[in-house]
Amino acid sequence: MRAVCLKHVPFEGPGAFATALTARGMSLDQYLVPRDGLPQDAGDLLIVMGGPMSVNDSEPWIAEETAFIRSTLLAGTAVIGICLGSQFMAKALGATVRSGKSLEIGMTQIRLTKDGQRDPLFGSCPETFDVFEWHGEVFDLPKDCVALAGSDVAPLQAFRYGTSAYGLLFHLEMEEAGIDSLCRECAPDLTKARLTAQQVKDMALPHLPQLHRMADRLIDHLLSPQR
Repeated sequence: MRAVCLKHVPFEGPGAFATALTARGMSLDQYLVPRDGLPQDAGDLLIVMGGPMSVNDSEPWIAEETAFIRSTLLAGTAVIGICLGSQFMAKALGATVRSGKSLEIGMTQIRLTKDGQRDPLFGSCPETFDVFEWHGEVFDLPKDCVALAGSDVAPLQAFRYGTSAYGLLFHLEMEEAGIDSLCRECAPDLTKARLTAQQVKDMALPHLPQLHRMADRLIDHLLSPQR
C-alpha cells in the first residue's frame, strides 16, 4: 500500500504520521506542491499538510490542489487534512474558509461533539483534551460532513466526511523539530499572539506522546478494512 503526502512548505511534513506508516510497511511519497506540482493519483491514503498560505489565495496551484482533493474525497479514498489541509478539504466540499477571531497557537483545549464522542478515532478520548495548533483561519461544516470537535475560537476543529476522511484544524503529527521550525519560520505569528517560542514549546512537549498515539490510531483506523 502507498500513502501520498501533499506539503506546502518544506518545514511542515508528515511527522508522526510517517512513523506510523513506516511501522505498517507502507511507502510514503511526498510532494511539495508549489514546487513539484500534484501527483498522478492519491494512492491508498492522502495526507494534506499545513502551511502559512490561505486556500483563498489566488495562486493557480491552490485551485488545482482543491480540485484534486475534491476528486479524491468523492472517490472515497482515505484522506487526512491537517490545518491548511483541513481547510483545503472544507473548501473542496463547498464550505467557506475565513479568518478566525484570533490566532490559535500552541496547546488549545477542544471539546468533542456528541458525534465526536461516538467517532472511531475520538470515541476513546476524554470529552475535552488539549491539541497543538497554529492557524488563523477557520471554516464552516461542509455539507454531508459530521462535526467532531470545536474550541472557543474555532467552533469547528474537526470533521469527518464519510468513514475515511478526517479534516483536523490541529496537529496530531507535530514533533519537537516541527515546533522549532514553525517558531522560526512563522515568528511574526508569535509576536501577534504575544507568545515566545519557549512558551509554546514548554506547553507542547508534554502532550506530544499522547497526540502521536492519536496519530497512530488514526492511521490504523483508515487502513483497517472494517472502516
